Amino acid sequence: MADYLIIVAGGKGLRMGSDVPKQFMLLGGKPVLMRTIERFLEALPSLHIVLVLPEVHVDYWRSLCEQYDFRAPLTIALGGKERFHSVKNGLAQIDALCSCTEHSSRVCAVHDAVRPLVSVEVIRRAFSEAAQCGAVVPALSAVDSVRVKDGEGHFVAVDRRDVMLVQTPQVFQYSVLAEAYAQPYRDVFTDDASVVESLGHPIRLIEGNRENIKITTPIDILLAQLYLSEK
Repeated sequence: MADYLIIVAGGKGLRMGSDVPKQFMLLGGKPVLMRTIERFLEALPSLHIVLVLPEVHVDYWRSLCEQYDFRAPLTIALGGKERFHSVKNGLAQIDALCSCTEHSSRVCAVHDAVRPLVSVEVIRRAFSEAAQCGAVVPALSAVDSVRVKDGEGHFVAVDRRDVMLVQTPQVFQYSVLAEAYAQPYRDVFTDDASVVESLGHPIRLIEGNRENIKITTPIDILLAQLYLSEK
């Protein structure tokens, strides 16, 4: 039985300053989203992939698949109001496709569509460890000085050794993730780990990879191109 991957691709590209959503921008001659999918299939070829897209982007994505002859097997789910709702729709799609007995012991990852350079090693390790402990998130130690806002609105310095920068994929035992997303939405849910952690489930951090940047601004696409050319 295959494990699952939910790719959330709901970005509008506003900070990119482009009419083309950032997940569809070209990276090394191919849309970013396609490179993201290919990276996971390179790591774990049997993954069952659910791609969550805004309804207005579905036809455009299909036209890109024709244009680039992209035939990766996946299922499309429609995005929701917030990221939380998009992931929940992805889980519902998995439930519709597979019986509870098929996926109750499986592992499910959630990944940002615009992180195409996550390493194969990080993917494999995250899936492997999540199968054992239930919840795994890749993260990096901070290299810059860090300040946080206190209760009075002032920004105070904190020891950067106490700060971790979270990445995706965030990987969970399916039963853990499904239980977490049965909760009502709350504003404090900033990522999947925060949803799972709200039920009291501990999160294991593993070392991510520096190249696993989230493409958000024009400089990010340039940096991703540099990383890709070096690889």
